[in-house]
Amino acid sequence: MRIVNPTDKTYFFTLSIPYSHCQALYQSAWQSVVLIAESGLRIQVPFVRLRPFIDSRGIHGRFRMIISAERKIKSFERVR
Repeated sequence: MRIVNPTDKTYFFTLSIPYSHCQALYQSAWQSVVLIAESGLRIQVPFVRLRPFIDSRGIHGRFRMIISAERKIKSFERVR
């Protein structure tokens, strides 16, 4: 876990994406996906950030993303 500065923003996502949809992302030219945070905000995330969490079922769980004041992703991690 990274240190969260007061200027950082934290977003939570609950994802339940079947493997077939993940497979389609690998085969497409898409570089990013749009996720809807639990706060309702739509956030564009590079697909490469999701790849480590894909298993035979797809992507499932609750995730936290921390973004710096410079709008750079500091961390994207599964929390549950």
